[in-house]
Amino acid sequence: MHAYRTHNCADLRAADVGATVRLSGWIHRKRDHGGVLFVDLRDHYGLTQIVARAGSEALKILDSLRVESVVTVSGDVVAREGGAVNAKLATGAIEVIAGDVIVQSSAAELPMPVAGEADYPEDIRLKYRYLDLRRERLHANILLRSNVISSIRRRMIDQGFTEFQTPILTASSPEGARDYLVPSRIHPGKFYALPQAPQMFKQLIMVAGFDRYFQIAPCFRDEDARADRSPGEFYQLDFEMSFVTQDDVFAAIEPVMSGVFEEFADGKSVTPAGEYPRIAYKDSLLKYGSDKPDLRNPLLIADVGDRFRDSGFGLFAKIVDGDGVVRAVAAPGTADKSRKFFDDMNEWARGEGFAGLGYATRKGGEWGGPIAKNHGTEGMDALAEAMGLGPDDGIFFAAGKEAEAARLAGLARTRVAEQLDLIEQGSFRFCWIVDYPMFEYNDDQKKIDFSHNPFSMPQGGLDALETMDPLDILAWQYDIVCNGVELSSGAIRNHRPDIMYKAFEIAGYSRDEVDTSFPGMIGAFKYGAPPHGGSAPGIDRIVMLLAGEPNIREVVLFPMNQKAEDLMMNAPAQVMDKQLKELSIKIVEQG
Repeated sequence: MHAYRTHNCADLRAADVGATVRLSGWIHRKRDHGGVLFVDLRDHYGLTQIVARAGSEALKILDSLRVESVVTVSGDVVAREGGAVNAKLATGAIEVIAGDVIVQSSAAELPMPVAGEADYPEDIRLKYRYLDLRRERLHANILLRSNVISSIRRRMIDQGFTEFQTPILTASSPEGARDYLVPSRIHPGKFYALPQAPQMFKQLIMVAGFDRYFQIAPCFRDEDARADRSPGEFYQLDFEMSFVTQDDVFAAIEPVMSGVFEEFADGKSVTPAGEYPRIAYKDSLLKYGSDKPDLRNPLLIADVGDRFRDSGFGLFAKIVDGDGVVRAVAAPGTADKSRKFFDDMNEWARGEGFAGLGYATRKGGEWGGPIAKNHGTEGMDALAEAMGLGPDDGIFFAAGKEAEAARLAGLARTRVAEQLDLIEQGSFRFCWIVDYPMFEYNDDQKKIDFSHNPFSMPQGGLDALETMDPLDILAWQYDIVCNGVELSSGAIRNHRPDIMYKAFEIAGYSRDEVDTSFPGMIGAFKYGAPPHGGSAPGIDRIVMLLAGEPNIREVVLFPMNQKAEDLMMNAPAQVMDKQLKELSIKIVEQG
């Protein structure tokens, strides 16, 4: 018999009754029933009930141990009596009568419970992550993550992609988020950077003559945490393709994304490959108030500013005359809602930092509220007809400067749908956001900047850069969005040096600065580069959606907290003076 186990804790069934077995695992729960001790023994695979009979040596040993102690139990498999069968447990038809018990490791008093899924303070969970990972939900999430990655890898290979690994130590980039810098010992005063993404390397793989590359790539960015973004590091499905158009990229990755979601969606519907809606960035901001639209929400935002021009509602008329906008969100079927529902939405908007959220109520075609009173029945009826509203549908209004009004309308669209239970359940709705602007105006620096990815090909190529207003130029850039979560950014790349120099010139970079900042890429492009493009869906966010978790830390094995601290390993930490001296580094105290 094996030293530790003949079976795992999920193996045994009624067919095993009468067998002598050996199991090893953690004491999950203990229950004393009148001198008979019942122990749930847990391992990676599941649970088996162990019974220690009164007066047995096994009972003395098991009774003396705390939960989460590790034991090896040898004994006979018996059938549970009819009323004791647990249909919810894979091993629920049997139990093991404990004969011999060996203590492999005794557990101290636990800082947090493992059995059960009660909420517990996050700092404790992260400090004792190895205990947290024993809990059923989190353990299942990490297994899901592994299975998702295996599925993605298999599907990419089936699509003709080849997996390569790109460097972790690289050069700092002037674009994007803050780099994590790594000092060089043998080059004093110089630094490597951890890659924010394998962006330049994957493009150089295409220049090197490979055709379809992918990897499950670690990425490092010194940025603040959010619910859908880990501080420090994350993983993405990084891929690139040569001699492709935007349509080719979409056709390659949609079967992978839909296939993975269908495999792990647990019966939820998934947008089929080939049917992802394509929404222009400008239209997305108008209709959804965001470039990350949740298509499960049926509400659309309407631009109604022109209907208030020279109208009886002076506030909106003044905003429109001052180049502002008025955006409207329907509140369908709210005739039975009290005034408090609408007032609460207004207070919610103020709590989000806005001046407020206007509204008009409607019941049986009769309008209510100050906006409707001042705008008049005829004007409100025309507005409602244009929006396709019924006689019992109210309206919320966001007014002001375009960016602020669009953002408020987008948040209100989500809030209204949540309050009215309009969001479709049991589905994953994908879409592409396309036609991003190549450039944007940086108000702080009073200059034109890249709006998305500086290595993207502008639509119209060099001619567009030379003849168009930079703020009107669109790029071959695109994002995949699912249920309101951005899963990836991507682009058809700028593979020509002349176009790259011109694009960076518009953003304020000289030719020498481009050569210095991106020597590998710009140099390689001078020796023949194929048209190429790709994308990089985020692994963490994919798993977060599939697991139904609101926070990305619930699907990461050993995450940092919101302050980018590893409470378990005490990182970041001070290092010895000897180490700093080797690196020619001196710590300067912040004054």
